[in-house]
Amino acid sequence: MVKKKSLISKKMFPFRLFRKKRKSQSKNQKKLTKKPKTISRKSLSVGLVMVLVLLGAVFYLIILKDLPSPKKLSQETSFSTSIHDRNGKLLYEIYVDKNRLPVRLDQLPDHIKEATLAIEDQDFYHHYGFSLRGIARAFYKTVFGRSLQGGSTITQQLVKNALLTPERTLTRKVREALLTVATEIIYTKDEILEMYFNQTPYGGTAWGIEAAARRYFDKSASELNLAEASLLAGLPASPTTYSPFGAWPQLAKDRQALVLGRMVEAGFISEKEADQAKEEELKYATIKEPISAPHFVMYVKEQLVNIFGQKQVEQGGLKVITSLDWEIQEEAQNIVKEEIDKSLQYNVTNGAVLVTNPKTGEILAMVGSRDYFDNELGGNFNVTTNALRQPGSSIKPINYAIALDKGKITAATPLIDAPTCFTQAGLKSYCPSNYNNSFNGIVQARFALGNSYNIPAVKVLALNGLDVFIEEAKDFGITTFTNPKNYGLSLTLGGGEVKMTDMATAFGVLANLGVKKNLVTILEVTDKDGQIILDNRKTLGQIGQRVIGKEAAYITSHILLDNGARSAVFGPYSYLVVKEHPEVSVKTGTTNNLRDNWTIGYNPSRLVAVWIGNNDNTPMRSVSSGAVGASSIWNKVITFVFNKDELPEEWPSKPENVIGASVCSLSGNLPGESGCQTRFEYFIKGYLPPVEGNRQETVLINRDTGTLVKPGEEVENVEHQEKTILRDPLGAIFCLDCPNSEKPDSIRYPL
Repeated sequence: MVKKKSLISKKMFPFRLFRKKRKSQSKNQKKLTKKPKTISRKSLSVGLVMVLVLLGAVFYLIILKDLPSPKKLSQETSFSTSIHDRNGKLLYEIYVDKNRLPVRLDQLPDHIKEATLAIEDQDFYHHYGFSLRGIARAFYKTVFGRSLQGGSTITQQLVKNALLTPERTLTRKVREALLTVATEIIYTKDEILEMYFNQTPYGGTAWGIEAAARRYFDKSASELNLAEASLLAGLPASPTTYSPFGAWPQLAKDRQALVLGRMVEAGFISEKEADQAKEEELKYATIKEPISAPHFVMYVKEQLVNIFGQKQVEQGGLKVITSLDWEIQEEAQNIVKEEIDKSLQYNVTNGAVLVTNPKTGEILAMVGSRDYFDNELGGNFNVTTNALRQPGSSIKPINYAIALDKGKITAATPLIDAPTCFTQAGLKSYCPSNYNNSFNGIVQARFALGNSYNIPAVKVLALNGLDVFIEEAKDFGITTFTNPKNYGLSLTLGGGEVKMTDMATAFGVLANLGVKKNLVTILEVTDKDGQIILDNRKTLGQIGQRVIGKEAAYITSHILLDNGARSAVFGPYSYLVVKEHPEVSVKTGTTNNLRDNWTIGYNPSRLVAVWIGNNDNTPMRSVSSGAVGASSIWNKVITFVFNKDELPEEWPSKPENVIGASVCSLSGNLPGESGCQTRFEYFIKGYLPPVEGNRQETVLINRDTGTLVKPGEEVENVEHQEKTILRDPLGAIFCLDCPNSEKPDSIRYPL
């Protein structure tokens, strides 16, 4: 311990007791007033003593009993926390005692002390344990900045971290206050600051500034420069959140900038020095402790800290059983690395995989990048949880499912795939095209979704309405779609950013026949004594929210497993076909400029989502469609998953209100007496199409070309003719017996 005295001496403040003399009553008043019966002074004294004793006993039992001594600040004992997969395999061990490296205050450079004081407690040497400025700042930020912020001093933080639990109760606050005062009396300021630097968690196994310096920069704390010191000083506020090795590495740099700004405010450094430190490239050490499934483990650790607090997680000896299946995880990691390594020449540098059990929401595997330990390519960034990426066409099944559920379309509804522009007052017309710039004429919804045609999907979104789609997508689990004013009809083609975990949740709704199950990572947590303190096993699969009817979910999933419905674009032998497992629903997605490529597929027992691309959002060079790239990884992973668990071939039994019927292959109507060519289709009971009728209509024809005259088009040589006409739900007209009818004229829709 440093023997140096505090810069501020303690002062005692005398208190005076004042007593007011009672005004004497006048003689006349005494005569006129009848003396009431009174309780004797002795009785009052006894009662008062009893009340004081009772209050003292309550105060002792609630506050003082078991109150730790401040002298134990340097004597804390901690136990490692272990994180396991579902079968008990150790994935990661969180321990602190083996990596607690003591350091003296006089061994630390000034900038680590100044950085810590600036961000945590600028008035440390000028208060007696409580900072009015810190409390005022916290109040202002909470009320006016609308962000919850604490006002704890360094002394309070030391007491809270080393002696108390993280619970937020009035009792704990009172205990904290008493121990803070006692600590300030027993120790000097320098001693308190030294203990803070030795007993504060900086994330992972780093307990204290010396261990933190070695963990993050592979050097002693005495060798830290300003840039490194300012980054480390920002970690104690939330070591898991701000760790550069954690789930959100960018937040470490953001926090560093805040620390440097506070140092400038406090007069410790200049603006120029702060700017230079911000720009300096930090060279992090390689993580040396053994860890399996690192992205998943860090994700779980963050959740544990939110539930139990940093100290309990890193010192409490918890045993955590997670949902992860190590065999699946290991195989998925190997497949991602092998496949991405083959694609590096095509500027494909990263990939991610998420495997879940849709029935329960359990995450069975989480591969957040090609290589967690590849610092050059940002390998520790977890794409599955943190990245906001455009989903491309993989968002379309949600759009179609909503339309089916609301009766806007059926799987047999004809959607005219032709050059089409959508207009809205005051906005530029939106004229989508298919990925190969071709058009397919009349396409029923089953084949439009199966082949992922763009124009029919935009028409379905127009039928749903943008506001309705966004609200319904939120119910599916898409948390990133917010204000409809921020989006247009391109949203159904992947124009809005999503999280991979959200997409897994949303597709899980389809796998569960319309019921959403939130993702689960933690099955059970026991304390160091073996007592269960968290048990999610009992509720697995029981808690869920119905999002859409089971009928719409069933039909959407049936379309996505229909290899014939997608063969026009993907062919009959694509990676979307899983050998020996034909009943798997799957959808791909590729964004403009080839920045993102997705494949998400499932049956009721397993769901696999795959993404490939680049963290810096640069485009790939050779992923020409969703049939290659992510789907090759998806096929290998889901094949392994099915074979590993020997899952039975299963698909939900057809809901009672789903009925089958033959429909005309062109119009999608019931054939009746028309004699049309037919095919079989599933419908929600009550939403059967009409019987095929007479399609002859009188329309205006351009006599020079024989084609339909566009609305508003000025053509001199026209005449009305009777033609065979088909209309889709938005009123688009297709002439079946006009020349060049396979390429209809552009049609505009006001929205």
